[in-house]
Amino acid sequence: MPDDTTSSFYREHATAYAARARNLPIRRLDTFLSMLPPGAAILELGCGGGQDSAYMLSKGFDVTPTDRSAELASQAEALLGRPVGIMAFEELDADETFHGVWAEASLLHVPRASLADVIERIRPALRPAGAFHATFKAGDAEGHDGLGRYYNYPSAELLSGMLNRTGWHDAAISESDGSGYDGKPTRWLALRAQK
Repeated sequence: MPDDTTSSFYREHATAYAARARNLPIRRLDTFLSMLPPGAAILELGCGGGQDSAYMLSKGFDVTPTDRSAELASQAEALLGRPVGIMAFEELDADETFHGVWAEASLLHVPRASLADVIERIRPALRPAGAFHATFKAGDAEGHDGLGRYYNYPSAELLSGMLNRTGWHDAAISESDGSGYDGKPTRWLALRAQK
């Protein structure tokens, strides 16, 4: 996470954030999982309370959940009954370890200046033809929300350019309307690509 206000928010509100009423992104999860072989190894970046990891585990996948927030990782461990790695996105250093990387509403906290580097770090962590999924709050300029959390607010064009420059294949970005933890209307971008 790029700044103290974002880290502080998740540290101070980890219990409430993890326990919030949240509809799982079932359609995105199932589409992502359909791109992987049965029992595939998946890295979740920014697992939050662990609900997405729990779903993927229930489908028989080998999930490695991680989060930068130790407090959120602890909440996810309680739900999952397994260890959750504490790791910043910038620390990812794996070589063809995973069939897929799932980053639902997590990379949106990476500083814009570092986002291309983080996306580039994900490629070597994937096995050949591995799948990558991430969602972002759309926008034109980075900033903070009303809860003090930093967001990079990219456009579809900005993300597409980053994917093209870093050698991803079969990239697709879809847009939809929804909301976030703050309850405010949000335009979401969902990115899907393969190594």
